Amino acid sequence: MSEPITTKQPLIDYIASGCKPVEAWRIGTEHEKFAFRTDDLSPLTYEGDHGIKLLLQKLEQFGWKPISEDGHIIALIQEDGSSITLEPAGQVELSGAPLETIHDTCKEVGTHLQQVKAIAAEMGIGFLGMGYQPKSSLDELPWMPKNRYKIMQKYMPTRGKLGIDMMKATCTVQVNLDFDSEATMVKMFRVSLALQPIATALFANSPFKNGKPNGLLSYRSHIWTDTDPDRCGTLPFVFEDGFGFERYVDYMLDVPMYFVYRDGTYINATGQSFRDFMNGKLPALPGEYPTIKDWEDHLTTAFPEVRLKKFLEMRGADGGPWNRLCALPALWVGLLYDSASLDAAWNMIKDWTQEEHDHLRATVPTQALSTPFRDISVGDIALDVLEIAHDGLVGRAKLSPVGLDESHFLKPLMQIAESGKSPAELLLDSYKNEWGNSVDPIFKGHIY
Repeated sequence: MSEPITTKQPLIDYIASGCKPVEAWRIGTEHEKFAFRTDDLSPLTYEGDHGIKLLLQKLEQFGWKPISEDGHIIALIQEDGSSITLEPAGQVELSGAPLETIHDTCKEVGTHLQQVKAIAAEMGIGFLGMGYQPKSSLDELPWMPKNRYKIMQKYMPTRGKLGIDMMKATCTVQVNLDFDSEATMVKMFRVSLALQPIATALFANSPFKNGKPNGLLSYRSHIWTDTDPDRCGTLPFVFEDGFGFERYVDYMLDVPMYFVYRDGTYINATGQSFRDFMNGKLPALPGEYPTIKDWEDHLTTAFPEVRLKKFLEMRGADGGPWNRLCALPALWVGLLYDSASLDAAWNMIKDWTQEEHDHLRATVPTQALSTPFRDISVGDIALDVLEIAHDGLVGRAKLSPVGLDESHFLKPLMQIAESGKSPAELLLDSYKNEWGNSVDPIFKGHIY
């Protein structure tokens, strides 16, 4: 049994233990995708001949080991640390292993998609990479049999209007990155938090809801602004003097809890305080104290645009097609893993005000690259950001077997930035023209 935690220091030490020497830095890429039946485009249920359960079972042939909860298979794992998990309505997520280069992580993504496509061909199903489910309503989307989600399902509507949308109808791609010290973490956090709206604009890919345009370009990003104010947002304190591991711990101690996991059971602790837990006064478990595993679980229940655990998570991008799954880690590795590029990015954003951060966060979901900023646009910033990232990837000099560095993975983003049109705007153009005001062609033209 882990030692009970009664003071703040072990919580700080836990996050600080993520510090690694630069040569040990790795890249962990995650992406989610919608699964659907190819005959009628409906979402997959859990059970049945076209169900998520059968999909997971069939993937075991590739060496994945099943994880079950209450007799239901809910995830798969590999020895390298990668996993396949289920989001609340059956969105299928690959959480990649920590890998050294973007060549490695892109190969991992490719291998995974080849595996799920092989199973999909047998089952008559397909996978779609977008930020929001373009066709099915919330009522048509199923719930997966995961007890954690049952707790969140009841609590979410009490804290915002769009929490259930977030759970059931969104998909993202994100990358998890390391740091070597508290000072490096602070600089990376500030740069990535400031530039997260730039990534949102480049990856904006969720303009439809219930089969029609929803009025936004990244509806997924907008959803987070009305999900739960206690655990979402731009974290202004990150830019304040004195920010570090302890300040983030203080923030997380103020985030209300969701649950405590004990003996295979999720115990509802929604709205309760981790501080009370540390004093043995948690109403859900009176007299008990948290372990470091409870803290680890609690860290996963905050959803800011950049999240700190033992690493930093970049959370601003909509899900998208295969090539953009490799472009997202390329963007952030290029910016954050090369010291010259990190300095250049910091110099770009260091005088941005909190009002400007808030303006970008509020406006980019609607206007994407056209969002005005000072006397330029987000599209102009994106071009500069991509140039910095490109230089950083060239500077890393991590070569593929045929001698390519990692910078070529930025090409899809370069094309988007140079065009001035987000992926969502191209989808809307197709919807209004060749698709005849129907979203159905997305499921064929944008299938993995």
